[in-house]
Amino acid sequence: MVIETIGKIWKQLSPSLRTWVTRRIQHKFTASVAAIITNDRGEVLLLNHVFRPSSGWGLPGGFIGPGEQPETALKRELAEETGIELQDFSLYRARTLRRHIEFIFLATSSGEAKVKSREITDLGWFAIDDMPAEMNLDQQFLIRKALPSAPTKISGHR
Repeated sequence: MVIETIGKIWKQLSPSLRTWVTRRIQHKFTASVAAIITNDRGEVLLLNHVFRPSSGWGLPGGFIGPGEQPETALKRELAEETGIELQDFSLYRARTLRRHIEFIFLATSSGEAKVKSREITDLGWFAIDDMPAEMNLDQQFLIRKALPSAPTKISGHR
């Protein structure tokens, strides 16, 4: 209940205030991992995250801990949030967004994803043309760019 309340408050803060709060905790920079994970039908795993601004829908991932390698952080976040394990994963790109570094991986999984964290309210496998409309446009673009030949036919996503 506490996490959901904090998440609601966090979403109400302006982007500049969220950045200001984050910078008070992380003085130099922040680093995170995210993954574009596909299943055997070519669908992408998306999570509805309590702390994500706007709709909450986006790629699975999270912050890298002190001394933690990006690959280790990604595996830890996915185990904590969904319980799935990855096959065939590789670094797709690293990018900087002001004082934030983001490592984005491509991966596949055949496991069954389940909500395992109070930070996640829902999850689903989505076809490229069936991603939530209110999802962050930057992440939608990133997925479409990384998976240009992915199937777009929906086969049921939740």
